[in-house]
Amino acid sequence: MLPFARSLAVAGGSSGLAVWRVRYRLRGWNGTEASPVRDVAEVLELAAHRHPGVPVALVGYSMGGRVALTLASRPGVRTVVALAPWVTESARPEELEGRHALFMHGARDRTTDAHLTAAFAMRVAPLSASCGMVGVRGDGHAMVRRPRVWHRLTTGFVLSSVGFRQASAELTSVLERNGAKVEL
Repeated sequence: MLPFARSLAVAGGSSGLAVWRVRYRLRGWNGTEASPVRDVAEVLELAAHRHPGVPVALVGYSMGGRVALTLASRPGVRTVVALAPWVTESARPEELEGRHALFMHGARDRTTDAHLTAAFAMRVAPLSASCGMVGVRGDGHAMVRRPRVWHRLTTGFVLSSVGFRQASAELTSVLERNGAKVEL
């Protein structure tokens, strides 16, 4: 996730965007403990203390996408970007009510299920402030074949959803589909 953090910091730093990276204390979801959720929740509390009233964007990849979707309803969270997220049948669309949500999945991903992500995006769309679902042609779970697409859309979405810039025409066309999958 370091390249995403750098991209966001470069693009939004002059506008005041603070980028925080979370490292999980334990590896894995760990069943009902859901250890990474606790780790990110603690960081969200610290961020709210240091930057009161500032909108938060959660950007998560794979398991981190699942964490972001789980914590989306926390106070201050305005935006969620879920990159090749680990979406399960128990995922709750109401967690994203009133939030901006962007889902991206490589069309050749064999690690997490792009179909579950697309179906979840469609369930989130009617509840969200905005919702987009992008299938990245030719890319897999690792997001290495078309990194510019992943970075451009993630950065543009975060910056536009927190009010730092207007959404690009490309991003606007994705969001106009209201959760329906767009292939790029």
